Amino acid sequence: MQQPDLREEMALYAEGYRHIAGLDEAGRGSWAGPVVAGAVILPMDQPDLSQRLEGVRDSKQLTPRQRERLYGIIRSAALAVGVGIAPPDMIDELGIVPTTRQAMGLALVQLDLPPDFLLIDFINLPGLSIPQKSITRGDALSLSIAAASIVAKVTRDRWMIQLDARYPGYGFARHKGYGTSQHRESLARLGPSPIHRLSFAPMRLMLQE
Repeated sequence: MQQPDLREEMALYAEGYRHIAGLDEAGRGSWAGPVVAGAVILPMDQPDLSQRLEGVRDSKQLTPRQRERLYGIIRSAALAVGVGIAPPDMIDELGIVPTTRQAMGLALVQLDLPPDFLLIDFINLPGLSIPQKSITRGDALSLSIAAASIVAKVTRDRWMIQLDARYPGYGFARHKGYGTSQHRESLARLGPSPIHRLSFAPMRLMLQE
C-alpha cells in the first residue's frame, strides 16, 4: 500500500512557497448527493509533520472509523482546512468535471489562509491565477492531497447520513449514493429522489422509460 509523502510539498517549500494547498474531491462517481471538495494547507516548517499525520493516505484505502480518527488529526495539525459542497442539480446542469472545479473553488474560498500554490488530484483549475500542479493519483503520492481526500470523504459521508433521514428507503447512510445493487433496487422501487443526479445513466434511462 503506497504511503503518500511530502516530497512535492518540500520541493515547493524550497522554492519559497509557504501555503501549499492540497485539493481532492469525494462523490464524483456517485449516483446521488453532492460532490464535495477538501482543501488542506499543512505547516511545512514542522519537522515532525509526517509522524503526526502517520496513517493519512488515499481515503478509499481507509475504513470509515480510520477516516473519522484521521479527520480530527488533520483538523488539529493543518494550518487551514476548507470544504466546498456542490449540489446534484449543479452536476446535472454543468456536468461533473465543471461542478468538481466549482466545489474546489468553494473549498479554497473557505481556507483561512490564501494559498500560494495548489497541488490537485487529477484535474486542474484553469480559472484560477494561483500556480498549480495536477497530479495523477495525487492522493496516493502527496500528503496534502491525501489529507484533503479524507476531509472531503468524511464531510460527504456525514452529509449522506443526514440525507438518509430526509429521504428514507434508499439506503444513503449505507452506500453513500454509490451504485450498489441495493441502491439500484431501491431506485427501481421508489424512483429517483430530489438528490439523485438525473443526468447520470441509471436515472436518465429510468426517466426516458
